[in-house]
Amino acid sequence: MIRVLLADDQELVRAGIRLVLKHADDIEVVAEASDGREASALAVRHQVDVAMLDIQMRGTDGLSAAERIAERAPSVRVVMLTTFGERAYVDRALKAGVTGFLLKDSTPQELIQAVRRVASGAPVVSPQVTRHLIDRYLDHDEEAADPRTSRIAELTGREREVLAMVGTGASNAEIGKRLHLGEGTVKGYVSRMLTKLGCDNRVQAAILAHDARLLHGER
Repeated sequence: MIRVLLADDQELVRAGIRLVLKHADDIEVVAEASDGREASALAVRHQVDVAMLDIQMRGTDGLSAAERIAERAPSVRVVMLTTFGERAYVDRALKAGVTGFLLKDSTPQELIQAVRRVASGAPVVSPQVTRHLIDRYLDHDEEAADPRTSRIAELTGREREVLAMVGTGASNAEIGKRLHLGEGTVKGYVSRMLTKLGCDNRVQAAILAHDARLLHGER
């Protein structure tokens, strides 16, 4: 079972998400919080696998909670629930080790799949969610582009292929199927690729892939 914590200061939002996740037989909501301070404490106490945090809550916000969870329970995967795509939020969330971003108006299926993907170590992959946030994150002039994109030149051809597929939100299993590689082999490529790029997680690598326009066959 994937153990989930929900944190949102609106009880109605929590109830709606809880109801959706209840339909997945491999997901269990084990704790709920109405502010970030409570959320970080409950994430540790209940040893959750996934923490779903609203970015803006009264009192301690979701970003602060994500930072505390990263310090106290680094194995917990964090998904930010948001209606915001501003770069400042995304940048701080990435630094806190967040592995997923989910819009509050996502469909029930997107919500369930997001939990499953994040629990497995992959970023949220719904095009309606991932592309929306990444595109808005990258909505800045060329001079402000992440300098790490220059490191893509250091990747091997295969690592570059893997990076492009990570940019689409593909899991290791999906990448392996597409490239005819074992899942363990893909995991090795991903690990080496992240190290070369100086990325802490797949979401950061996905943003670099978009920044370098690898998904459009350029560069």
